[in-house]
Amino acid sequence: MVDRKDLINMALDMRSRSYVPYSHFAVGAALLCRDGKVFPGCNIENSSFGATNCAERTAFFSAVADGEKKFSAIAIVGGPEGKAPSALCPPCGICRQIMLEFCSDDFEVILAKNPDDYQVFQLSELIPVSFGPGDLGK
Repeated sequence: MVDRKDLINMALDMRSRSYVPYSHFAVGAALLCRDGKVFPGCNIENSSFGATNCAERTAFFSAVADGEKKFSAIAIVGGPEGKAPSALCPPCGICRQIMLEFCSDDFEVILAKNPDDYQVFQLSELIPVSFGPGDLGK
């Protein structure tokens, strides 16, 4: 069984795979599916900037492409490339919207500096007033 510290360690490992030649800000993520599978992600930048993809979305898109659509938690770790994270790295608004598309309000978002220094938020805390799939057709 994968626990929070396992997810954080996977996210830390994914930071080393980030492609960040412009911002030099490396982010890693590890997305836990309800069935226990984990999908990693890293941020991948692009010179056009608009084509850049966040670590969280990389993990979600990989999972969905593999047929997964039920998730329980994600660990996110980020900071300056080549340095240990010194602050929590919350997901951007676009990533929060992706989470809202696929996750319930009690989905755990684990923001970490390391496996012993982290905070856990529920998705509803990070995006309290939202527009999601349930709002269409009301």
